[in-house]
Amino acid sequence: MHRRPLPLVLAATAALALVACAPQEESTDAGSTSGGSSATGACTPDELDTLEPGTLTIATDEPAYEPWFVDDAPENGEGFESAVAYAVAEQLGYAEDDVTWTRVPFNAAIQPGARPFDFDVNQFSITEERRQAVDFSSPYYTVSQAVITTAGSAAEGASSLDDLRGLRLGAQVATTSLDVLTDVIAPENDPVVFNTNDDAKLALQNGQVDAIVVDLPTAFYITAAELDDGVIVGQLEDSGEGGDQFGLLLAKDSPLTDCVSQAVDALREDGTLDELEQQWLSDVADAPVLS
Repeated sequence: MHRRPLPLVLAATAALALVACAPQEESTDAGSTSGGSSATGACTPDELDTLEPGTLTIATDEPAYEPWFVDDAPENGEGFESAVAYAVAEQLGYAEDDVTWTRVPFNAAIQPGARPFDFDVNQFSITEERRQAVDFSSPYYTVSQAVITTAGSAAEGASSLDDLRGLRLGAQVATTSLDVLTDVIAPENDPVVFNTNDDAKLALQNGQVDAIVVDLPTAFYITAAELDDGVIVGQLEDSGEGGDQFGLLLAKDSPLTDCVSQAVDALREDGTLDELEQQWLSDVADAPVLS
């Protein structure tokens, strides 16, 4: 996660979706492969050692949340991560009909073991700890974390981390959001840990927690579309060293990792990632920074 704020929100108008951004300067070091992972041939469907020959199997969680996916239907190509997945597939030479989707829970995907997919796209932050069990592609997005609440809660109006530390705070299990809650906010009470963001959101609505931590684009969507009187308290400038970078997740030492990273790098260099970010995560307002 990055030390500078990265204010992002859902696309507000079709016009914004057509505006090209200057390419982001993202370090591909965060997505470098781990030791034994390398492509042995050309990065084409005929050469790639995929789960099913001639087919690219992509995974994500269920449900798949907006703005990353639309209508919980990753196969429709709508939403930032669905669009990125299909762009990577096209870069590798796969037609839309050659892509198949499967569902894998977030926490299960980052555990050691066999994988029922070629790569998984599900807001996976690239960390050294996770690299012990899985591979990551080059990063396709850099994001900050945010604190959200509801109007009238004890967290509304908080303007600093000190204002939050005595409150009941929660986040999804095994996520960077939980790491940031624990390490950056450092609350006085143990964080409340949820299986999914849906569970966290429900607890917030029911007053079981005062606020929850999610990534910033998700924060804008939840507060605008899913919570009654949802409020973004602020984003966390210090969300981790080097920026919280999302990478496509692959099996440890996957023979596909290098080719998938090359595809992501090509999409960054030709401006595709910036265009997709502008289309699905367009910036129309700033969230205050908590420090």
